Amino acid sequence: MATAAAVKIERLEVSAQTIPTDAPESDGTLEWDSTTIVIVQAHAGGKVGLGYTYTHEAAAKLIEDKLHEAVKGCDAMEVRAAWRAMSQAMRNIGRPGLGFMAISAVDLALWDLKARLLEQPLVSILDAAHDTVPVYGSGGFCSYSNERLGEQLAGWADQSIPRVKMKVGREPEQDRARVAAARKAVGDDVELYVDANGALSRDEALDWARVYADEFDVKWFEEPVSSDDLDALRFLRGNSPPGLEIAAGEYGDILPYFECMAPCVDCLQADVTRCGGITGLLEVAAVAQAHGLDLSAQ
Repeated sequence: MATAAAVKIERLEVSAQTIPTDAPESDGTLEWDSTTIVIVQAHAGGKVGLGYTYTHEAAAKLIEDKLHEAVKGCDAMEVRAAWRAMSQAMRNIGRPGLGFMAISAVDLALWDLKARLLEQPLVSILDAAHDTVPVYGSGGFCSYSNERLGEQLAGWADQSIPRVKMKVGREPEQDRARVAAARKAVGDDVELYVDANGALSRDEALDWARVYADEFDVKWFEEPVSSDDLDALRFLRGNSPPGLEIAAGEYGDILPYFECMAPCVDCLQADVTRCGGITGLLEVAAVAQAHGLDLSAQ
């Protein structure tokens, strides 16, 4: 039988790897040809927990110099206590942004470590509220040809994934044809989502919201404007066609960000590798619940 006896965290191992993409990729506001992943392995009681974040390799240095000593010797069964220790260690350096991504990677590793020590699935020790959760396939980059776009989205639909998301906004004059190709590829029974990554102005976003909803039955419009423009997000939430949800929040880190974002969207998003790991994600979930919102976690 698994027990919750105290087990001291012995050490963290950290590495950073840059992985090239198979071809250049882009969304509405950014282009890239590689992704850097910072990987953390947390050791205790003969077990190893794995965590990671997608950010600059400088986060690995923060983990080695600041967070390692903050969690070393902490009880691996008390992940939230270790999280508080990390947060305090980052006070003068700065928690938002890179600091919180470093904390996220370690927190993920510590939750995985706890699950392994207890020999339980992670979902069990988090006390799951649901047996299943809805998922969607995400990709459809602006750099893709319409043919590749259709193949990717249709591939997810063929795997019985009932929702798919594509990028828009880099070249708006091409987006009507791109979304039409996507809709044709997945058929009418699959929900279609679009993500502009903040590429549009408020008025442009409202015009496109009408196009997406009326012509293509799009159900989700993610980051139609910059996530920094809360007034525009709130305006779009109130004025977009019925049935089209406005979503944002994936770039959020500290909790006040989500508290400000929640009244402005239909669906609150959070990235577990950025928002403080699982410990932070559970706090964001409470914010979403308080505002009567769904939470989309990634």
